[in-house]
Amino acid sequence: MVRKLLVLGGGAALVGVLLVGRDAFSYLRTSAGYVTDAVQEAVPAGFQIDRARGMIQDLVPEVRRNMHIIAKEEVEVERLDEQIAADESRLAKEKEQLLRLKADVSSGKNAFQYAGRSYTADEVRTDLASRFERYKTGEATVVSLKEIRNARQKSLVAARQRLEGMLASKRQLQVEVENLEARVQMIAAAKSTSKYQFDDGRLGRVKELVTNLRTRLDVAEKLVNADLYYHDEIPVDKATPENIVEQVTRHFAAKTPPPAATAKK
Repeated sequence: MVRKLLVLGGGAALVGVLLVGRDAFSYLRTSAGYVTDAVQEAVPAGFQIDRARGMIQDLVPEVRRNMHIIAKEEVEVERLDEQIAADESRLAKEKEQLLRLKADVSSGKNAFQYAGRSYTADEVRTDLASRFERYKTGEATVVSLKEIRNARQKSLVAARQRLEGMLASKRQLQVEVENLEARVQMIAAAKSTSKYQFDDGRLGRVKELVTNLRTRLDVAEKLVNADLYYHDEIPVDKATPENIVEQVTRHFAAKTPPPAATAKK
């Protein structure tokens, strides 16, 4: 029973180690991804643009090498065309000679004369057979050359298309890199302009300081005016104001009609 528990415990521990190891590997892989992203973000955009421009420039030797291969292949195809044309011209002439010999042999004559020399019918027939074998070999050779020429021509067309696509992609990448550089410059200009913007907190503190100064000056002005109106001595030279009761009585007595006039009315 104890052995079973030990085995089970050991198995559980092994599974735990495997799980922990798998989680640790997952953590390490995720951390590596974060580190890679952080490193890429830390690289200045201008450096990346220069790197991209350098990589585009590195394509130039490969483009030139492919252009050289294509030019060489074009020369080879032209040579094949010339060879095929020469072989076809030769075969056309041989065909005329074969047909002439065949006609002579078919005539039933026993002797023939060519270029000042006499030949028997058997000699002409033998020469006709030999010429015909060479003609068939030459004809097969021309057919093979045409097949080779066609295959190389197709390969040449495909190579030209790849080169044109590569050049178009290179030009497009150059345009995109220029656009990215312009965007980086615009962002840099915007950042440099934003340096001159006021901070809201600092602006608020300045406003508070101005308000405090305004309040301080208002209070100072009031204190100055108070010195003009408030005195700590009795103003002897100033006349004593008239009794207010008498002032009110005289004011309304002048506007009130006599009692007799009121009763008569």
